[in-house]
Amino acid sequence: MTVHIHPSVDNGVKQGSGHFTGGTLVCKCQDRPVKVGVRGDVLHNHACGCSKCWKPDGATFAVIAVVPRDNVSVLENGDKLHIVDASATIQRHACKVCGTHMYGRIENKDHAFYGLDFIHPELFQEGGSAAPGFAAFVSSVIETGVDPSEMDGIRARLKELGLEPYDCLSPGLMDALAAHVSKSRAKAA
Repeated sequence: MTVHIHPSVDNGVKQGSGHFTGGTLVCKCQDRPVKVGVRGDVLHNHACGCSKCWKPDGATFAVIAVVPRDNVSVLENGDKLHIVDASATIQRHACKVCGTHMYGRIENKDHAFYGLDFIHPELFQEGGSAAPGFAAFVSSVIETGVDPSEMDGIRARLKELGLEPYDCLSPGLMDALAAHVSKSRAKAA
């Protein structure tokens, strides 16, 4: 059985050019797509399993990187953007039509990551941005519907791709915590 992580890494992690100077992120709309300009290369590119990050169809993980917020600007069709969850720490700006998350911004000046915007590098029109280097919040994919029995295969695939999987505790403990959250939500529904 093939484990699908994300379309941009499933056939192998494509290394960056080492001299990427920025590009344009484009949403999935055919008509009037939202375009966001990013100056410079991305930092801390990684596969993310959290339940808040936007994932393309068929992806188990998102691919997320950060850039300085001053390097991000909406170029076209910004009227189509809205904040997905105003109460979230990361204010995810998404296209109202296709749902693609274009960038996430932390507005709390006291937050450790204030000043960085979170983007999805696979949305670049141009190739060559820095490659993903690890996987974060791996156990959280359970909260999005992945069966806990699939986690060993997912971690093995991440390692095979060169994306070291990380959780706050040991993987077994994080799986148990996430499975508990998932079961609690299912009972409440």
